[in-house]
Amino acid sequence: QVELVESGGGLVQPGESLRLSCAASGFTFSRFGMRWYRQAPGKEREWVAFITGTGTSTNYADSVKGRFTVSRDNTNSTMYLQLNSLKDEDTAVYYCNTYFGGSNYWGQGTQVTVSS
Repeated sequence: QVELVESGGGLVQPGESLRLSCAASGFTFSRFGMRWYRQAPGKEREWVAFITGTGTSTNYADSVKGRFTVSRDNTNSTMYLQLNSLKDEDTAVYYCNTYFGGSNYWGQGTQVTVSS
């Protein structure tokens, strides 16, 4: 079965960096685009970034463009999100996601807290 497991979250100060990972299993990882979403307390889940199956094309939400970088390692079926210049408003649970065969698949999320 499809499984997505996020890791790498934590508590950091504004301006610092984190790298999140999403380990995938149960499907042919390289065939499908992958996404990062986040959900802040009291807010709806929002899309953050997208990467194609080959990793050659990416897209970002305006709120993170220039600060976050999505990448993937198809050999190890893992997607990453590098978070730089973190701001208080980046505090959220971050989820990885993929969609294929008419179904959405989500991980359990990893908490990122930005606070001084």
